[in-house]
Amino acid sequence: MLRASSLTTNTDIDIRGINGDESAAGVGVTFGAELMRFAEGLATGVEADLVAARKQLIEAAGTAVLVDAAGVAANFQRMVRIADSMGIPVDDMGGEFGKQIREELDLERFTSAQNSIN
Repeated sequence: MLRASSLTTNTDIDIRGINGDESAAGVGVTFGAELMRFAEGLATGVEADLVAARKQLIEAAGTAVLVDAAGVAANFQRMVRIADSMGIPVDDMGGEFGKQIREELDLERFTSAQNSIN
């Protein structure tokens, strides 16, 4: 979605930011590095990391941005669970766009990639 919204708004981004590259996370995304650390804290479930990321995000961007980021993360969780429970298929992962994203983010490095459509 980051790539699609960046194309819509003609904003340069570096998609590698979602892989933990802090310098990439800041390209075209205000408070990108702080938001990336917050998202990683949520995804990993490591409480100390989440507490530190939350504090950094508040210091850099303010409480309103933290609340918005938490709301966006919660909404994505909700949407994914609803789609999974209803059996909604994933986008065409075998297409050129999916292949490009997998290569750019080096997603094949994950063990679970063996269970994915290539």
